[in-house]
Amino acid sequence: MAAEKSLHSICRWTFNPGKGGFVPADMRPEWGGEDFGTPEMIKLVADKIRPRIPDNIVLGIEMHYDAEVDDKNAAAVADALVDNGLYLAMITPGAHTHFAYGGIASLDPNERKAAEELGTKTVDLAYGTLKKAWHPDKAPALVIWNGSFGYDIATIGIKQMYQNLKESVAGLCKYETKKDGDLHIGFEPKPNEGHPAMLIPTVASAILFWRKIEEEFGVSRKNKGVNKEFGHSEMIGLDHVYDTVEELDNGAMVHMHLNSQGYNDGIIFGGPGKYDIDHGTRVNGMNIAIAGLIQQAGYDRWKGHDMQTRAYDNGQQGIDRVVRSVLSWEACEKAARELDTKALMNVLAKRETAKAEDMMRTAVVAAQGYFDKMYK
Repeated sequence: MAAEKSLHSICRWTFNPGKGGFVPADMRPEWGGEDFGTPEMIKLVADKIRPRIPDNIVLGIEMHYDAEVDDKNAAAVADALVDNGLYLAMITPGAHTHFAYGGIASLDPNERKAAEELGTKTVDLAYGTLKKAWHPDKAPALVIWNGSFGYDIATIGIKQMYQNLKESVAGLCKYETKKDGDLHIGFEPKPNEGHPAMLIPTVASAILFWRKIEEEFGVSRKNKGVNKEFGHSEMIGLDHVYDTVEELDNGAMVHMHLNSQGYNDGIIFGGPGKYDIDHGTRVNGMNIAIAGLIQQAGYDRWKGHDMQTRAYDNGQQGIDRVVRSVLSWEACEKAARELDTKALMNVLAKRETAKAEDMMRTAVVAAQGYFDKMYK
């Protein structure tokens, strides 16, 4: 029996020459300059990553408008996707690169209007030049990252910013519905960055936001919800396993960003109080639990790898990080499928929690074995 198809998406922003600042900006010179744009990144994924992963995995690409795809290069990007057998998995307005005072939530009407136009142009491009690169059965996600929707001063103006955000997102959703309403629109919560305080900081905030949009503006919650971002919950010590329960219970998981901030595997540093480091997927018990939850719920959409190569990686090592992230998640999914959930629930009902720990630890060991086999 052939393995079930599994949709993974690779992020354009992972492939950068170096981050700069306190770390080198030129570790991977081959990933910078005019000769390495989004079409070249797509071909790199097809040539260097796809041959190293199982045949049942379907690959897509994620990108920002207008930093990584715009009206000038969209035709070349669409052609590269089609020619290489990859798909548009996610597109997001790169508002954080333009707007520092709230974006579509801004109290400055000029900034708010410009940010709204960036959103509608993103929708236009997805339904226009890029439409031929959609997967025939799994439409892309339009992810709204809250990097612009923040503030650093405690004033009564925060309430108006939140209202502006609701009105603008409602308008964007209505605009997208007129196009066909096929995109899956999701908020990506984050507690901080690029401001000390953010609108929509948590999964619960995002779920409540969509319910308010429906209540106040009549926007259907169908295909609306959350881009499940593991690392953003981990950063402030929240429980991303319970986040999963909330997302699934509300039918709100429209996209996933698999990564780790590091604190939950006992090997890499990161986690609460640390900066956003975005390691790739790890083999650990929490990921196996999440894999089991989404399997039970029948989630079969894109699983994106929102990750950064390490500041000291060369290009080959960076590619290897992405491969490892994809295989790690597949290994966790396999371990979750093979876990005896009936026996697990039985020991939990009997309060035999040490035995439950043993079962999860055995699943982690099994997942690492599956990873080793696939990686070789």
